[in-house]
Amino acid sequence: MVSSSSFDVLIIGSGPAGSFAAEAVARQGARVALFDGRPPGEPKACGGGVTSKALKLWPFLREATGREISEVEMYAPSGKGVRLKLSEPFVIFSRRTLDSYLQERARKAGAQVFRERVKVASFDREHGPWVVRAPNGAEWSGRMLVAADGANSPVARRLSGPLPPAEMEVAFGYRAPLPKFDEPVTAIAFLPGWAGYAWAFPRPDHISFGIATSQNAFDHNALDGLLWDFMVGYYRARADRSVSLWSAARERKDDAIKEKLLKAVERYAARIPGLSQEVLSSRRAAGDGWALLGDAAGFADPVTGEGIYYALRSAELFAKAYLEGRPLEYEERWRADFGRELCRAAQMRARFYGVFWGAPFTERMIELARAHPGIRRTLRELIAGDQGYMNLKHVLARRAVWPF
Repeated sequence: MVSSSSFDVLIIGSGPAGSFAAEAVARQGARVALFDGRPPGEPKACGGGVTSKALKLWPFLREATGREISEVEMYAPSGKGVRLKLSEPFVIFSRRTLDSYLQERARKAGAQVFRERVKVASFDREHGPWVVRAPNGAEWSGRMLVAADGANSPVARRLSGPLPPAEMEVAFGYRAPLPKFDEPVTAIAFLPGWAGYAWAFPRPDHISFGIATSQNAFDHNALDGLLWDFMVGYYRARADRSVSLWSAARERKDDAIKEKLLKAVERYAARIPGLSQEVLSSRRAAGDGWALLGDAAGFADPVTGEGIYYALRSAELFAKAYLEGRPLEYEERWRADFGRELCRAAQMRARFYGVFWGAPFTERMIELARAHPGIRRTLRELIAGDQGYMNLKHVLARRAVWPF
């Protein structure tokens, strides 16, 4: 016999956006069904960095187990680097840990969590309840449907339109063992010859290595080789500071490092949104009885791909609008809150990964940061999330020189 249950809100996806929205709405008495369709223990492909800006807004996040980061090394495509000491640390979480923590908060607030992969039974509901259905035939209905199931969200495609490859980015990488010889370093390295960057984010029990770049220029073999160069260089550079992070693995000792890593790493990959200004300006994240949150709405920084802040903030804005009885206002609220910032970032992306003074801008930026404390300060604030894109030109002009 097919089971059926009725709720006020159906939330598909239990990452930070879905779980945070479920907690906020359920805490005020709404009947919430939160669906987690991922296989048990499978995390989302994500660096897991949560900025100090986000930690100040939602300090309870520190209750989840993460690694606090107070220094970051940034590298130009040539391998030149600068070490930045942060005035306010950020935290790197395992997404297994962070997602489980937020999901448990939602459950304690009263949301019912279903570990089911569901799909919307019909998009032609004629003002009746939404119905979602599991493969076994179980059904749940609700007046409000919320999609928080990532950049590949089938609900978002049906309600707000598909996104072409040019509007998406790809993140892929490996979870690898922590080095044993010293405190692991957090590193961000801009790619030579590509728009994007590689990262090494140490977590409590492993390091997340990865690359983020645009989908329409994605070449897996070339980028995977580049990532392995970065990973091997990372382990060598921790023991030998004369080694560049981008040094290719050619020596026998490098081959030994790679052989050891191949036996220990765990691969991951995902698409992340990187929307253009035109799409951000026209694509809707809310309509009659529905809303999109986080990556499903396209809310990620087009320059860096960072999306956890926008996942949490969009969930918060939606929950407030819904609880006030004006869910359609969520659309104007996210645009007023962070929409202009995302549009500005989208405008800057091509310049950020473009050419300046005959070299990649990222190369010149690191060179300037190595020599100028004002540029280093601005980079620290960008990493912290305290420096936005809207007034970045003014800040750089005041502190040094605006290079665009």
